[in-house]
Order: sequence, then structure tokens, then C-alpha cells
Amino acid sequence: MKIGIHPDYRPVVFRDPSAGFAFLTRSTMTSARTIEWEDGNVYLVVDVDVSSASHPFYTGRGRVVDTAGRVDRFNQRYGKR
Repeated sequence: MKIGIHPDYRPVVFRDPSAGFAFLTRSTMTSARTIEWEDGNVYLVVDVDVSSASHPFYTGRGRVVDTAGRVDRFNQRYGKR
């Protein structure tokens, strides 16, 4: 690898404020904000809109789509010509 062309790879906290969920991982993301983590160290924090704690697929609050009605409606419009 060439020296001096890659971004810094460091520990970063990703936080979902809507769900009150945060996790620590390594990333090249940067931020002007910091947070004191559970281990007492201070890390950069990046706020995200959706995480596994708030996404409907992972929480089980997803909507059931009426696919049978959509197929029937498609067949009425375009099918059996």
C-alpha cells in the first residue's frame, strides 16, 4: 500500500438517536462530535437515520403488502390480450 494516500482507520461510534442505540466499530468516517463510550475512552460519533434497532425489517414492525391484489389489478389492465 502507498503511504499517505489512505484515510485514517480508527474506532468510531455509530449512533441511532431515534432508537437510543449505539455501537462501536472501526471506520474511516470523520465527525466533529465526540462521545465518551462505556469503556471511558472518547471516540468520534456519527449519527445515522436507520439502524438494526429502528429498521422495520429487523424489529418486526414491517407492513404486509397485498401482492395478490396487485397481481389481479395488473392482469385486469394488461393481461390476457
